[in-house]
Amino acid sequence: MNKHLLSLLFIAFSQFFQAQEIEILPEVKILKEGFIYNNFPIPQCHSSTVVELENGTIMAAWFGGTHERHVDVSIYNAVFDGSTWTKPVKVADGLVDDTHRYPTWNPVLFKNKSGVLFLFYKVGPSPSDWWGMYKTSQDEGKTWTESKKLPKGILGPIKNKPFQFEDGTIVSPSSTEDGAVWKVHMEISKDGGYHWEKVLVDQKSDFRAIQPTLLKLNEGSIKALIRSDQNVLLESESFDGGESWSHLKKTTVANPNSGIDAVTLKNGGHLLVYNPMVSGKDWWEGRNELKLAYSKDGDVWQNIYTLEEKEDGEYSYPAIIQMNNGNVFITYTHNRTKIKYVVLNLNSQKE
Repeated sequence: MNKHLLSLLFIAFSQFFQAQEIEILPEVKILKEGFIYNNFPIPQCHSSTVVELENGTIMAAWFGGTHERHVDVSIYNAVFDGSTWTKPVKVADGLVDDTHRYPTWNPVLFKNKSGVLFLFYKVGPSPSDWWGMYKTSQDEGKTWTESKKLPKGILGPIKNKPFQFEDGTIVSPSSTEDGAVWKVHMEISKDGGYHWEKVLVDQKSDFRAIQPTLLKLNEGSIKALIRSDQNVLLESESFDGGESWSHLKKTTVANPNSGIDAVTLKNGGHLLVYNPMVSGKDWWEGRNELKLAYSKDGDVWQNIYTLEEKEDGEYSYPAIIQMNNGNVFITYTHNRTKIKYVVLNLNSQKE
């Protein structure tokens, strides 16, 4: 056998084994799952968010009340120590004065690199008319500042957590819903989250697009996966730290116009929690299945675990983070009556 043929065979075998290595998916091991609360006098809840605190505990927050849009809907939170959750407490509401009160929406917890914990949320009668609010905590959420209103045109992270680069720049994924016009934008902070600049994302697109989630591709580059009314997720990329973004384009990942969340793992892979279906005539159709998908590059996604798969019901609006110990923590709406949590480990992914 000549050297040229041996070289070709070596290249072919190398490519084959590299391809096989790419196809190896993480194996999911569920460590713990359950509900944040079982008996709490709040009829409905939705839109959870989660963050890891300094001591390894987990804080979750969500909005709850009589029903979405009711003026009594407030923001609640609870803390998980690895075995039990604290009793939920109200941390924010939409009370403006003695005669005006509005519902609250979509809390987002975020801790900056200085250790300041932020609680972002929205207040207003509807997504078309809401405004951005926030509180901060210097003691891991034991106490909070008074609520502050974000400047006009700045809404804060609309559903999913911001991303902070090593240089301290924070990119917050946001969007607006002006009637039938849904547009994605980003908000960038250079001072730890106190002042923001709005960055538009493809305003010429006819797609209805909201609620982006961010993935880190490499240093300075990030990808946004975006909810849409196209029965698939959209995406946009930035190669300059979030200062500019590519045109929206369709992915092949199904989406029934429902909230998603994703996270970039320490090993460089990515996880996505989403409803892998198409929309129906009613807004809740397509939310009865919830999957966890993995991608090595942020482009090709493969389902690796089924969180929910029922004939009907709503399992939606997930939040996902990777903890410092490597475990993955997920929360999501469970039939609008509870918030479910799942702690898992990816066995084949070495950190």
